[in-house]
Amino acid sequence: MHHLIVMMRCACRVTKSAMNSKSIAAMRISYDLATFGDTDALPDPFDQFRLWWEEVGGSTLMEPNAMSIATVTAAGTPQTRMVLMKGFDEHGVVFYTNYGSAKARDLATNPSISALFYWHSLHRQVRFTGVAHKVSAEESDAYFRIRPRGSQLGAWASNQSEPIASADDLKASFEAYEHQFADVDEIPRPENWGGYRIVPQAIEFWQGRENRLHDRILYTRGEDDHWHLNRLAP
Repeated sequence: MHHLIVMMRCACRVTKSAMNSKSIAAMRISYDLATFGDTDALPDPFDQFRLWWEEVGGSTLMEPNAMSIATVTAAGTPQTRMVLMKGFDEHGVVFYTNYGSAKARDLATNPSISALFYWHSLHRQVRFTGVAHKVSAEESDAYFRIRPRGSQLGAWASNQSEPIASADDLKASFEAYEHQFADVDEIPRPENWGGYRIVPQAIEFWQGRENRLHDRILYTRGEDDHWHLNRLAP
């Protein structure tokens, strides 16, 4: 009887596992909200990005400025994480971090970087591939000044990516800086905190289409510093 119960339990686990695998494999939606035709793409990719950004800004998507960035360690191991874009212009997209963080250490040895925006509610993706450059101290100062005071204190309190003994230690560090700057109206930016601008060599726009016939428009920067446009197979 014992062996029978064990066999039944094992069969039940296998069945549930198979059902879970089947349900995951069957997960799909139809991408049918829009098209991105051959004549729809603007000549300049940043004009195109600005247009899509305005459209996603009018949607209900939470944090449309969230992007996944990929860097490479000195040992050649790829690393990805989510950050928030805090600005863009005709030169690239900007994010901020601790200059001692893992991503910053990666960029110090290899400035190559890729960033991906995924806007599910519009069935769109935009991918930037290029190199990261530190923004000027003045630009970092200007952004730091508009951060919430708690976020400013957090930048001082956190030695990002380094091991800590406990969450209480991090809280104690925050409270120590809170006390230190209690009488300071404008908290200064830590020297080890600032921005990066991703300067792209390629930008790809992806629009989901029915039957997986997705639109993929790739802009690549030529030696003449002009953008060249190609459609890619999905």
